[in-house]
Amino acid sequence: MILAGDIGGTNARLALFDVQNNEYKLAQLSIFPSRRYAGLDQIVTEFVKTTGQHPTQACFGIAGPVTNGRVEASNLPWTIEASRLADELNIPKAVLINDLEATGWGIGALTSKDLVSLNHVVSISGSVAGNQAVIAAGTGLGEGGLYWDGRRYHVFASEGGHSDFAPQGDLQVELYNYLRGRYGHVSCERILSGPGLVNVFEFLRDTGKGKPPDWLAAEMVESDAAAAISHAAMSGQCSMCEQALDIFVSVFGAEAGNLALKLKATGGVFLGGGIAPKILPKLATSIFVEAFLSKGRLRHLMEIMPIQAITNDKLALLGAARCAQFETAA
Repeated sequence: MILAGDIGGTNARLALFDVQNNEYKLAQLSIFPSRRYAGLDQIVTEFVKTTGQHPTQACFGIAGPVTNGRVEASNLPWTIEASRLADELNIPKAVLINDLEATGWGIGALTSKDLVSLNHVVSISGSVAGNQAVIAAGTGLGEGGLYWDGRRYHVFASEGGHSDFAPQGDLQVELYNYLRGRYGHVSCERILSGPGLVNVFEFLRDTGKGKPPDWLAAEMVESDAAAAISHAAMSGQCSMCEQALDIFVSVFGAEAGNLALKLKATGGVFLGGGIAPKILPKLATSIFVEAFLSKGRLRHLMEIMPIQAITNDKLALLGAARCAQFETAA
């Protein structure tokens, strides 16, 4: 029995997988609001006590940089240590990995029903294998990759979501200057995340490019502001929200292309996270794809890279379980 965790700034998901004949059967799943707890230790203790199960292996995908079995979560006031979790679970070893690393471990188990293609790949003679890129927008922005050694894929973590935002066009330059005044350093995550979409919306509002309807302003206060903006945009209820989401989608396409270019991801680009499945119709438009392709003289390389959105919301958990079995056996 493997305990797998997908730990984000909004929710911490814990699951038990029963592994038989290399098949991972989901036995139990619980979701905990992350900010209601002082640390992951509390959540793990509650989960194990509630289920009455004693896992023999454990791996947790965390939104943040993991160094020597320790991580300070990017969007939570937590410091997490693998050794403490192992002691809590009374097992020899617990594994901490970046959340995008967990997603990368799960990609090999995806089927066609878990993916939505967003572009038409230009065919070339001969098969094209190669590295893969993963980018996920949610509470924060995660990036990672899988490099191809000629026989199999190897997953690696990245903190590319905190790299510099590169504005394209006058409007995005104005957005950059607005965010620089607010934050100093303007990372891609300041735009490509739930809070980032709110940042874009507030930029449009504060610079006089639109006025939100009263009902939306009230809804943003009463519920999740990013979800309210996204829903109003997708349903066509607010033109200002539509403009905010269009900017978000364009920046998302450009940054996905940047990551793909840096990794030479001819094996595919995968969009994970909680936001992509909710805005699929927007991601399938020319706004996203053109921003992805617009890499000057290397456009021809971008055109042979398939882009697919992941719709399986349990992928990071499955990936963490697969990693636990591999890492604890190594």
